[in-house]
Amino acid sequence: MRWLRHLFAPSARRLFPPAALDAITQAIADGETRHAGQVMFAVEADLGLGALWAGVTPRQRAEAAFAQLRTWDTHANNGVLVYLLLADHAIEIVADRGLHARVSAAQWQEVCRRMQGLLQAGEPERAVIGAIDAASALIAEHYPAVPGQPNADELPNRPQVLG
Repeated sequence: MRWLRHLFAPSARRLFPPAALDAITQAIADGETRHAGQVMFAVEADLGLGALWAGVTPRQRAEAAFAQLRTWDTHANNGVLVYLLLADHAIEIVADRGLHARVSAAQWQEVCRRMQGLLQAGEPERAVIGAIDAASALIAEHYPAVPGQPNADELPNRPQVLG
């Protein structure tokens, strides 16, 4: 069954047209004014046959994307990747070690749960923007923006369409 879902996965570019990508980019930039962390969003329609054959899970793919996109490469080790794998209807949040001990798995799961609800309601742009806002709120609790000091934008704000 998983093979079929990946073979007939919806197009990430159709689900997230340029206007939606622009809105998500702006949401990331706005969120990063509230904290000293970095947020990235990546979406992937499906996995390749090799990954499917190897049994790669959405979590494993999200962790690989976290490394590939260098989300870990921030000064304070406080980067966060919100990853969406359309074929598996999977949402994964991978947080760097600076946040790992500060934000619980249950808190990240709640962000994913709310995002999943909006995706199921047919509102992908709103789902991602809501997840980015929630992730930014969690980061701000532990890495608040310093008044009068600009936040170094260490990672691209533009969503990454993988695959």
